[in-house]
Amino acid sequence: MPADLHVFRGTGLLAHTDALRSVYVEAFCPPPWNEDEERADEFVGRLPANTRRPGFTAVTAVQDGETVGFATAWTTPDPFPTDRCHPQAAAGLGPERTASWLCGACEIDELAVRTAVRGTGLAAGLLDAVTADAPEGRSWLLTSVKSSRATAFYRRHGWIQATHPSPEGKGIAVFLGPRHPARALAAQPLRPPGAP
Repeated sequence: MPADLHVFRGTGLLAHTDALRSVYVEAFCPPPWNEDEERADEFVGRLPANTRRPGFTAVTAVQDGETVGFATAWTTPDPFPTDRCHPQAAAGLGPERTASWLCGACEIDELAVRTAVRGTGLAAGLLDAVTADAPEGRSWLLTSVKSSRATAFYRRHGWIQATHPSPEGKGIAVFLGPRHPARALAAQPLRPPGAP
């Protein structure tokens, strides 16, 4: 049975916090992410503030009454944020590209699906749904390149890597969405030889 997608534009998502945390733990605690459950608690702790961000959109996937996946996004503010991994994105792109490519664009914060639904197209459906209203098609995300499966997934679905992994050893890279007008300006190739 295919999952039903539900779109949230604000605080209504908070009624599903426990389900989102459960999906987050299943998606990010095992390898290659190896996050501990404190990171899931941090994600849940940020949700109330995130739901009030300009342009906030979340999409949940429900199958047989169970939440099996979700994606969250919002509009990147101007000036560009300096929290979390944003400084690595800005360092990789430089100030002009950061401002013109990322500020005002749809920023994907999280995309997670349960193990049982991987490979079914659900993650792609969530990504498409959460970016459907991206301003002028401008969507972007940060991801760690330590998961070749994740980077290969984004590439298969038309996302293009716009920065080399961060020099601090965390391997963070910016990906531009399939309709982002700056895709053609991102220098290629950025992946190492033989990478998917």
